[in-house]
Amino acid sequence: MASEYEIKKQICDIGKRIYNRGMVAANDGNISVKINDNEYLCTPTGVSKGFMTPDYICKVDADGRVLQANDGFRPSSEIKMHMRVYKERPDVRSVVHAHPVYATSFAIAGIPLTQPIMPEAVIALGCVPIAAYGTPSTKEIPDAISKYLQFYDAVLLENHGALTYSDSLINAYHKMESVEFYAQLLFKSRQLGGPKELNQQQVERLYEIRRQFGLPGKHPADLCPNLQDGLPNCHDCDGNCNGDGSCKKEESDSSTSDLISEITRRVMEQLNK
Repeated sequence: MASEYEIKKQICDIGKRIYNRGMVAANDGNISVKINDNEYLCTPTGVSKGFMTPDYICKVDADGRVLQANDGFRPSSEIKMHMRVYKERPDVRSVVHAHPVYATSFAIAGIPLTQPIMPEAVIALGCVPIAAYGTPSTKEIPDAISKYLQFYDAVLLENHGALTYSDSLINAYHKMESVEFYAQLLFKSRQLGGPKELNQQQVERLYEIRRQFGLPGKHPADLCPNLQDGLPNCHDCDGNCNGDGSCKKEESDSSTSDLISEITRRVMEQLNK
């Protein structure tokens, strides 16, 4: 296993990458790595992630309390969000939060990344849902992402950005790259008249490939048995599968339909009086 100093250098390198790729501006974004069950390294608040050196990196415990930080540095204000991921996903060793332009634009527009348009995105991510808006640095964001953690390795944060997590720092970063590339392709293909989506059978074959590869992490391939039977799945539900094969969107659509029917009935009653 790499030494703490080596991991700090790796965090700085990933910070440079997300800054140079335009995934963050100014002092945005944060990165963390799990050392053991009670020690975590994280980026500090209020500094550009593109210009960090190892002495910038802070160490916190499982509750986000400072274990070590050099003078002038404090842990990221979003550390609660990172700690929630580690608490609910023991397999995760690293978390990356950034504001990539295309992915964040979808998060601002309230559009989850669910259209199956490219094999690599289907295998690596499946779908990327949107967690409800929460005030930064509060428990609102950890609470909002919680319901997605067992089913996805990437989440858009409404009006905020993107969050990815994996079994290593480089894999968590690569997932962020994949989310942004997926969003960029989806945006550009919509400008060209709309993407031609992969069909149900093609998606299921890609899911089966992922299962055969034994790739780590959580993925809709593990929670969407309905896909094989032509029933609602994460691509139909805007990333809102319940995890038991049922679809939250279906429930929402049903409730909306009932409401419209009731309003129509009352209007007709008034017109017939």
